Amino acid sequence: MILLFLAQTLRIAIPFLFAAAGGALSERAGIVALTLEGFMLGGAFGAVLGSYYGGSAWIGIAAGVSAGMALGAIHAVACIRFRADQVVTGVAINLFAVGVTRFFLDVAFQSSSNSPRVAGFGGEGLSALTALAANPLVWMGVAVMPVLAFVVARTTFGLRVRAVGEHPQAAASVGVPVTRVRYVAVVWSGILASLGGVYLALDQHQFTDNMTAGRGFIALAAVIFGRWHPVRAGIACLLFAAAETLQIQLQAAQVIPSQFVEMIPYLLTIIAVAGVVGRSRPPAALNQADA
Repeated sequence: MILLFLAQTLRIAIPFLFAAAGGALSERAGIVALTLEGFMLGGAFGAVLGSYYGGSAWIGIAAGVSAGMALGAIHAVACIRFRADQVVTGVAINLFAVGVTRFFLDVAFQSSSNSPRVAGFGGEGLSALTALAANPLVWMGVAVMPVLAFVVARTTFGLRVRAVGEHPQAAASVGVPVTRVRYVAVVWSGILASLGGVYLALDQHQFTDNMTAGRGFIALAAVIFGRWHPVRAGIACLLFAAAETLQIQLQAAQVIPSQFVEMIPYLLTIIAVAGVVGRSRPPAALNQADA
């Protein structure tokens, strides 16, 4: 039972890990990552389109990543080139993703609720552990936070990301291309977060309307709870995933009324973030339009 609990926790945590990695990268560069929900939803729909029409889960991954990259580029242009309010732009991207996926779901599959089943990873009848091990996105999700932590802490690009997120004027004075670094960080944020949606869609072998169901916001809460450090944010993702796993098991046992059980992940998120806000310091240039 413990092994199954851990496997379910990891399965639930993978979308959070991908989205939180994208959020941490964007916010360390000074751009608010309120768009994670939209990036994930776009990635999920792109993955289903690619897998359905291309007949391959790998084509689905490529299509999902392309959708996330496009949404990341839109967010970057709006916030960096046109200096739009980053919070308003983030809300707009999320609403746009909900609307455009719902519209094209009807156009492509003549359904307003879900797509047909598509190719994913793993076969029918596999155990939970075998299915996890057979999915390359699981291994990518496990590795994404340690890799991001190394990039941010040990590479030239990571140093520049931290510099433009803390003091862009000082970074520009020593020749760091602030605008370019922020563009790259936000586009990569879209790519990473979209992989969370890709995983969801290919794991469930279909797209359903608004299937991300707030996971992007929980991932952003994990970034804040982890104080913008990738590894700590990853641990927060595992904590929130464990709470959701507990919720699922309590619902199955019918020990507590389902309405209260469904609150558990969200209550834990609120409590965790409330305990951190005020004691943590975000990147100094976060949500500052001027470089």
